[in-house]
Amino acid sequence: MTAKKKSKKIFVIDTSVLLHDHDSLNNFEDNYVAIPITVLEELDNFKIGNDIKNFEARECIRIIDRLSETHTLQDWIPLDNKKGGMLKIVLDTDGETDAERIFDRRKNDHKILNSALKLKREEKSSQVILVSKDINLRLKAKALEIHAEDYKTGKINDLKHLYSGNTLLEDVDAETIRKLYQTGQSRKISVLGKDKVNNHFYVLKNCNSSALAFYNAKAQAIDRVDRTYAYGIKPKNAEQAFALHAIMNPDIKLVTISGVAGTGKTLLALAGSLEQKARYDQIILARPIVALSNKDLGFLPGDAQEKVNPYMQPLWDNLNFIKSQFGENEKKYRAIEEMQQQGKIQICPLAYIRGRSLSNVVFIVDEAQNLTPHEVKTIITRAGENTKIILTGDVRQIDTPYLDDTSNGLSYVIDRMKGEELFCHVTLEKGERSELANLANEKL
Repeated sequence: MTAKKKSKKIFVIDTSVLLHDHDSLNNFEDNYVAIPITVLEELDNFKIGNDIKNFEARECIRIIDRLSETHTLQDWIPLDNKKGGMLKIVLDTDGETDAERIFDRRKNDHKILNSALKLKREEKSSQVILVSKDINLRLKAKALEIHAEDYKTGKINDLKHLYSGNTLLEDVDAETIRKLYQTGQSRKISVLGKDKVNNHFYVLKNCNSSALAFYNAKAQAIDRVDRTYAYGIKPKNAEQAFALHAIMNPDIKLVTISGVAGTGKTLLALAGSLEQKARYDQIILARPIVALSNKDLGFLPGDAQEKVNPYMQPLWDNLNFIKSQFGENEKKYRAIEEMQQQGKIQICPLAYIRGRSLSNVVFIVDEAQNLTPHEVKTIITRAGENTKIILTGDVRQIDTPYLDDTSNGLSYVIDRMKGEELFCHVTLEKGERSELANLANEKL
C-alpha cells in the first residue's frame, strides 16, 4: 500500500509539534504522517533533562519505537490511531530545489524543508503539508511553494469570543436585588436569561441599585457575592470580588484567572488560599521557567536554586506584600512565617513538581499561558482528593516561541471547561497596581 494509491494528504511534522504534544502523530485521522530524519536527531538532543519538552521527546521516541517494532521506517507503516493513518521517516536528500542552498545556511530547519520537497517530488498525486509551531519555518516553506500550517489540535477558534466568566445585566427588577441583600440568595434565576452558564458571575443593575451575583446551578439559585477581605487583601473592583469568591468556594476545584499585568491575579490567588489554609495541608505556588533572550538556565551563574530564584521572585513579592499588611507580632503575620518554616507554603519552578502527589493542597500555577494544552492537562489530571488548582496568566502575553494566544494551555482550559460544575473562570479587566501601570497597559 502506498501513499499514491490512497491519494491522501501527507503531513510533514516538525520537531516543535512533537515537543508540543508527543501524541500529535495520532491526531491526523486517516492521513499520512511523515517525520524528517532530522526531526529524529533533534528529538535525540532533547531526550535528556527534566523539563516538559524533555519528557515529550522521550515519550515521542517511545511511541515511534513501538510503532516500528515489526517494521522499517522507510516504508509507510500503520499508526495506532484506529483510523487508518500511516507513518514514515523521510530522508533529506538533495533535489532540484535545495532549501540549504536557497537560504544559504546549513541548519536543521532547511533539512526539514528538503524532506518536504523530496516528498512533493515523490508523491505527486498527494498534497504535502508541513505542520510546524515555528512561524518562520512555515514562512520559509511557503516561499518554497510548500503548503504549511500550524498544529491545530488544542487551539481555540477565536480569542475575541473567549469566555470571560462574567456579565453585566441591566434593568434587573429591584425585588431580585433586594432579595439578594436580605437573604444572600434568590431563586428567580429567570432574570439571568436562557443562556445561563454554571458558576458564572453577574453584575446586576437597576436604575437605583446593583448587586454582585453568582449563578449556582447546583442549588438552582443566584448567590450574592460580597467584597470580603482575604488575609488583609480586599477586592478593589467587581471582577476581583468574583475571583476571590471562586478561589474561596470549596465546591469549585479548578479556577482560572486571566488578565493583564497589575490586575491582581496572583495576589488574589495567594490571599484567598491563605484565608482557607485550614482546609488544606499545603499551598504550592509554581510557574514555568521561560528563559529570556533564548538563554538556557545553565547560562546563569550559581547552583540550581540560585539559577531559578530570579524567576520565582514575583511570587515571593506577592507573599511579602500580604505579610506587609500585618505587624510582625500579629497572628496572621506569624502564621505565614510558621507555614514557610514548616514547608506548608512552597514556591518553586513547575518542573520541580513532576512526580509529586497533589492531595490536600492548593496548587497555584502562575503564568499558565506559557504552558501547552498537554502540559496543563498533565497538571490537572494529577489532582488528588481535596485539591484545588488555580491557573493564572495573561493569554495575550506569551513568552514561548511556539505558543500564541489561541494555542496556549490557559486559553485551552478556559474554552474547554466552561460550564463544568467544578470549574470557574474570571477575566480581570481593570488594573489596580498603579495609575502608571494602567496608563502603560492602555497606551503602550
